[in-house]
Amino acid sequence: MVLLIEDAKRVRTITLNRPDALNAFNEELYDATAEALLAAAADDSVAVVLLTGAGRGFSAGTDLLEMHARATDPAFVPGKHGFIGFLDALVEFPKPLVLAVNGLGLGIGTTILGFADLAFMSTAAKFKCPFTSLGVAPEAASSLLFPQLIGRQNAAWVLMSSEWISPEVALEMGLVWKVCSPEELLAVARDHAEVLAAKPISSLRAVKRTMTEPHRTAVREARDRENACFAELMGGPANLEALTAFAEGRAPDFTGLPAGW
Repeated sequence: MVLLIEDAKRVRTITLNRPDALNAFNEELYDATAEALLAAAADDSVAVVLLTGAGRGFSAGTDLLEMHARATDPAFVPGKHGFIGFLDALVEFPKPLVLAVNGLGLGIGTTILGFADLAFMSTAAKFKCPFTSLGVAPEAASSLLFPQLIGRQNAAWVLMSSEWISPEVALEMGLVWKVCSPEELLAVARDHAEVLAAKPISSLRAVKRTMTEPHRTAVREARDRENACFAELMGGPANLEALTAFAEGRAPDFTGLPAGW
């Protein structure tokens, strides 16, 4: 099972469960998580969703070996929802979404923060948006949501540098709301989720709608721009060098790419 789901006190805890892959999103996990969000949205017994990861990682982002197959294998079969369907489920999710970031978050393991209503981070966790090191573009409307969330220059550094972001820096930026010890993380996040879940679901939905609806069109437009850039760059010289280097266990070398890459 790539997801673990538990209900208590009107809080649905969804745990990403590919610990051996640091909860990297393959097509199966994208599909399962999208389905879980859609189900929680429609379930009148669920007031809040708490999302976390099993093992050492929160999520290592998109599974790079599967990304390599997508870029190079004409017979690759995408999932029912995939990355786009997962994003749609996040954009449309009408209830509070609480994140408990238990370990490293790469790619979508970081950009999902743009959709969180509350984000808690372990002192053992760290973030990275490795888009430039993979020769691709931003994702998940992060080019819009991150400047809103943490300011333009912080967002530029996170999205352009492919450098690790520590818990202290993430908290200072406003990328997360609170930082906790690994032992306390899930309990603290769940306590806050339960405070919200004790409130009327109709009111929670109204607050979420009034906060997100003014930006929904802009989020979709940003996502479409990013996806167009991502599609243009995926499979290009820089991306293929990055993915080949990953598969071969070496650092990528972008210095010999054609001009403009």
